[in-house]
Amino acid sequence: MSDPNPRHTPRPGRARKRAIREQAARSGVAYSVAARQLEAVGLQPGETLSSYGRTIYPAGSDAHRQMLVERRERRSFEERVADTRRAGALPDGRAHHLVERFPPTRGPKGTGVGPLYHGEGRRELLAMAYLVVAAESPGLLPEVGDLAWVSEMGEETALDTACADLDREARRLLDREPAVLWSVIDSALAAAERSADWQIRQEAIRHAALFRAMVSPREGYAGEPYVAELPVAGVRQILDALLIVAEDGHAPGTRVRLLSDSHRGRTATITGARWGSPGPPVGYDVWLDGARTALSARASELVVLAGQESSPR
Repeated sequence: MSDPNPRHTPRPGRARKRAIREQAARSGVAYSVAARQLEAVGLQPGETLSSYGRTIYPAGSDAHRQMLVERRERRSFEERVADTRRAGALPDGRAHHLVERFPPTRGPKGTGVGPLYHGEGRRELLAMAYLVVAAESPGLLPEVGDLAWVSEMGEETALDTACADLDREARRLLDREPAVLWSVIDSALAAAERSADWQIRQEAIRHAALFRAMVSPREGYAGEPYVAELPVAGVRQILDALLIVAEDGHAPGTRVRLLSDSHRGRTATITGARWGSPGPPVGYDVWLDGARTALSARASELVVLAGQESSPR
């Protein structure tokens, strides 16, 4: 007598129920809420609304970047401590740490997205942003002794917590218009050069010289003068990814699908996060596949495609 319910016969609705459970687990919501999300936006297995979850190192075709990320994950405890000691030294040490922690990459082939986390002078500009924050909002600076103590733990995320307000303010600073940003950097460095603290004064003198070199006119191939663009976009993307470590969200390079009526169903790449009050991003800058410029979208208007996180954190 044959079994009317063979073991390997799929039961109706089993795949859907599994997808709902996975969505509920990823999003941290009730099963019924996850079911409504799936039904409302047509989520496919492995996809999630960008309002939930976290992507720090998006998966992509950049094998070199992936190798660098995986190599960092395999560091010994001694190497981690040495790195957090450097990351706790403001401003240069932390700037160096973050530029190395989030290496440059490019958008997926055929999408039209160019370099990400990229640009000559990222480390220098990030250090200058910290100096501006120190000048404008000195209360946001962590205590040197606290940073030294946390650094000995060898846990970069613990150091991120200690520097969270500083990092977020540095990210906010980089949203200013270029001309305004140049002016505030120049003013902050000039003020720091007169500081009574000799270490701050020395750092300011060195960075002031670097800043003047960065904004000084250069001669192009045809002999015409030009001023090189500061790597503001690349530094913003580094800080976006950093803040997402603690706040959740999706770092630049994450692949998404749009839900808005005008672009519904089209795929795109996140190129930047938009921050409001403390918490995860309220929206993103996204580059539609094949487009020529980015557009803004609310977090609720994006679906993160499956398999985006390339390195568990």
